[in-house]
Amino acid sequence: MNVSSFRDCQAWRSEGLALSTTSNEACKLYDAILAQYVKWRNDDTLGGFEGCMSALQKADPNFVMGHVINTGLELVGTTTSPRLSERLSSAVRRTVELAQSQELTPRERLHVKAMQLFSQGNFPKACDAWEDILVDHPTDLLALKFAHDAYFYMGAQIPMRDSVARVLPHWKPQMPMSSYLKGLYSMGLLETRFYDQAEKVAMEGLSLVPDDAWAVHAVAHVYEMRAEVDKGLKFMESRENDWQVSDMLASHNYWHWALYFIEKGQYEAALHIFDSQVFRRCKASGAMLDIVDACSMLSRLEMEGVCVQDRWRELFQITQPHTDDHVTLFNDVHFLMVSLGLKDNGTSRRLLEGLQELAREPGDNQQHQMASTIGIPLCQAMMEFNQGNYNQSVELLYPLRYRIVDIGGSDAQRDVFNQLLIHSAIKSDNTRHQKLGRCLLVERDSVRPNSSLTQRLMKTALALHV
Repeated sequence: MNVSSFRDCQAWRSEGLALSTTSNEACKLYDAILAQYVKWRNDDTLGGFEGCMSALQKADPNFVMGHVINTGLELVGTTTSPRLSERLSSAVRRTVELAQSQELTPRERLHVKAMQLFSQGNFPKACDAWEDILVDHPTDLLALKFAHDAYFYMGAQIPMRDSVARVLPHWKPQMPMSSYLKGLYSMGLLETRFYDQAEKVAMEGLSLVPDDAWAVHAVAHVYEMRAEVDKGLKFMESRENDWQVSDMLASHNYWHWALYFIEKGQYEAALHIFDSQVFRRCKASGAMLDIVDACSMLSRLEMEGVCVQDRWRELFQITQPHTDDHVTLFNDVHFLMVSLGLKDNGTSRRLLEGLQELAREPGDNQQHQMASTIGIPLCQAMMEFNQGNYNQSVELLYPLRYRIVDIGGSDAQRDVFNQLLIHSAIKSDNTRHQKLGRCLLVERDSVRPNSSLTQRLMKTALALHV
C-alpha cells in the first residue's frame, strides 16, 4: 500500500484543514479514503476502502476524523441502520465519546455532530452542520460530498446544486481533487433542469479527468432527460473503458446505458446489460445503489410487458434481508417492487406494516416523518397496481406526483413512478383517469420530445380506449 503521495499533518494544516492527530500516516490514509470516496472507486494499489480503513485504525486508533469518515461512509451507504445494527450504533457512540474526550477544532466537532445527526435519520440538520463547516472551510471535501449525498437522499435538488456553487470560487485548479467538483456541480444543475449547462460543466470535468465516473454519469442523465437516446448510447460506449474502473458507480452507469435500450424498446439489449453487469455487480457488491437500480430496471421492463419472473426471484434473495431496514423511503419502495414482482404478499405486507409502525413515532428521523404522507400511500399505490386495482392506484398516486421528489434519488430514478401513474391511468376503467393518462402523456411529450417510450404509451392508450 503506497499512500506517500497523500497529504500529511502539515499539508492539511497549511490548507486550513488541520486534523487532530500527530500521525502523518493517519492523515495520508484519511486522504486516501476521501479520494476513493470522491472517485467512487476501490483503488487496489491502496488496498481499497477496507485496507485503508484498517490501516488507519492501526495508525491512530483514537483519530476522531478517521472514525468520522469510516462510520460516516457506512451510514451514507444506507445498507444498514444503527437502529438494527448494534455494531454500527456503537461505532457512532464511540466516535462521539472520543470527540468529547479530546481537544478538537470547531470544524471537527461539527463533523462529529453531522455524522451523529445523520445516524439518527435527521438528514436536514446533518446538512446544516456540513454547510456550517463549508462557510468557514469551503475546501473541506468530506463535508461537501457528505452534504451532496444527503441532499440526494432528500431529493433536495436546489440545495444540492447551490452547495457546490457556493464553494467553487475557493477551489483552485492545483488543489487535490478540484476537477471532481465539476461532476458534483453538474449533477445539481441537471436535477434543476439546467441541461445545457450541466452537460458543458460535466464535459469540462471529463476533459481534465477522463475517468471521472460521476461526471460521465451526469452526462448520461442529461441525454436520458432529453430522450437523446442515440447520443447517450454512443457516449456511454465511447467512454466505457474510462468509467468502468469506478467499481462503485459502474453498475449505475450500466443501468443508465440499459435505460436507453428500454426507451428504444430494445428489451433484449437491456436484459443483456441487466444480466451481465447490473445484477452480477449488485450480487457481488451488495451496495444499495446497485440493488435499487436492479429493482427499478426489472420494474420498468415489466411495465413494458417483458417477463422477468425468474430475475425477480434471484433479486429477492438480495432485497429480502433488507425488508426491516427502513433507512430511506427510496430504498423501501424499491424493495417493495421485488416482493410485488414475486407476488410474495407476506414480505410486501411486512415492509408496509414496519413503515406504518415507524411513522407512528418518527422522532427526529426525517424519512420516518415523511412515511405517513408519502412513503405509505406510495407503497399502497404500488400494491393496488400489482393487484390490478388501477383506479385505486391512480387515486393514491396522482396527489403524490409533485411530492415524490422528497423520497430522494434523481429525476431519472423517480421516473419509474411517473410511468407507474401513466400505466395506472390508461389501464383504469374510469374514463376520467383515462383522460388524465392522455394528458400526462402529452405533458411527457412536451418535456422529452421524440421519446419512443412516450409514443408507445400513446399507442397503448389509444388502443385501450377505442
